[in-house]
Amino acid sequence: MSLVELCACHHMVMSNPVLTRSFDEKKLPQQPIVEPTSGVMTTESVGRHAALLFGITAVFAIGGWVVLETVPRQLLLIGILVGFGLVLLASFKPNLAPYVAVPYAVIEGVVVGAISRMFETAYSGIVVQALLATLITFAVMLALYITRTIRVTQRMRSVIIGATAAIALFYLVTIGLSFFNIEMPLVWDSGPLGILFSVAVCALAVFNLMLDFDFIERGIKARMPSHMSWLAAMGLLVTVVWLYLEILRLLAKVRD
Repeated sequence: MSLVELCACHHMVMSNPVLTRSFDEKKLPQQPIVEPTSGVMTTESVGRHAALLFGITAVFAIGGWVVLETVPRQLLLIGILVGFGLVLLASFKPNLAPYVAVPYAVIEGVVVGAISRMFETAYSGIVVQALLATLITFAVMLALYITRTIRVTQRMRSVIIGATAAIALFYLVTIGLSFFNIEMPLVWDSGPLGILFSVAVCALAVFNLMLDFDFIERGIKARMPSHMSWLAAMGLLVTVVWLYLEILRLLAKVRD
């Protein structure tokens, strides 16, 4: 079983379907759900929390990169599972998001740093390429969302969530089959079909970013409680890291 597969599956399972569980457009209140004097979700609060979480992830990614050779793979596996549990907890209990967001970012950083080191060892320079591609993609999608070049509709939202769930299920099956030494060629195959599969998954991750932006905008308009800012920031982190991992995998296939 590949750590990359498990980590990518974790991010797909915990991506926007989790956020939409906590925030359903059909249940939007007609009036603010909290008094104006109490803490509410704002653009500033989401940006501040997201910057903090991404910063923590980056710092601990360096640590994960450095300690990879001295840390057993089993500990990284445990880290992925613990991170999975923390985001599940935040999604089912959004009021706990402020308390689990930072620990999650720490674990995320260590795991992503270790995985990045694995790829860099096999493919020199691939990490910088993946980071640049991820940052550029994020900036472009944010610009497209802000300018309304791409509009998130209920139909689009449903299609993206359904496709994400389907790919996550495929990865789960792949992980399960790996215990019986059965491999699914699409996941790691560097042939045309394997590359096409990775391109499709990267595109899906990109469109999940649009759902993150939409979630944030709708949450601010509905004046959701301030703890939802943490959940939104975690959602962004989950999606961006997932996109980064999939770009890493795609670049590795292209190089092969």
